[in-house]
Amino acid sequence: RHEKQEDAGSLVVSTDVSPSEAIGALVEDSNAALAADLLERVLAQPPVFLETLALRLLAAMGYGGRESVLEHTGQSGDAGLDGLVRQDALGLDLIGVQAKRYDPDNPVQRPALQGFVGALQGAQTNRGVFVTTGRFTQGARQFAESVAMQLVLIDGAELTRLMVEYNIGVSVRETFELKVIDEVSFEE
Repeated sequence: RHEKQEDAGSLVVSTDVSPSEAIGALVEDSNAALAADLLERVLAQPPVFLETLALRLLAAMGYGGRESVLEHTGQSGDAGLDGLVRQDALGLDLIGVQAKRYDPDNPVQRPALQGFVGALQGAQTNRGVFVTTGRFTQGARQFAESVAMQLVLIDGAELTRLMVEYNIGVSVRETFELKVIDEVSFEE
């Protein structure tokens, strides 16, 4: 059990958790606050920022392998794709990317995903990643699961969680070492 209370600006952590659990909980809380701040910052940027951010995130996650195989295509008349990730040097393994900057209360609905699927077909690929700062309706999620394509939907909460995990738009400020007794040293 983990309990925290704010007491005149200081944090009190209960003693019925290990130091590792207490630090882990504090890091989780800090990352959640950081993710909320990140979402506000992304929403304040022009739409092209989210398009390139999505590609940078996919690259950090290991998609594409080299920067030269990530292509930002977002502009008017982009046929519904904001980016392409070529997984191999010949471009045979292609992932289409769509990024929509929506207010967190404004959900992406099924018609937007239907348009994305059409754009993927036009690009001759059956895999795509749809990123939004908002959220997806249940109907949109059901549609994504029902099509014969591999679609990954990343909403605002997942986007910022991944940004924190893969150090996109954030940097490590401090690192702590938590030491324990090395039992092997005392077995001789």
